[in-house]
Amino acid sequence: MDVLELMKWLAERGVTTVFKVDGDRVIERRAAWMVIVSGGPLGEDSFFRADLATPDACLDSLLAI
Repeated sequence: MDVLELMKWLAERGVTTVFKVDGDRVIERRAAWMVIVSGGPLGEDSFFRADLATPDACLDSLLAI
């Protein structure tokens, strides 16, 4: 499953998803990729956020929750 398929799957379940890369962090060689999800089965006031080095690491962390 790629990121777009996962985002669509999550949206169909009421989950809001943000997947981003930060150009400044790339230049600084810091964890530049971020994923945030909220809503749906996580609950109205709950969210998950991961700041990691690669998009695959973000995807893996999201699939692990």
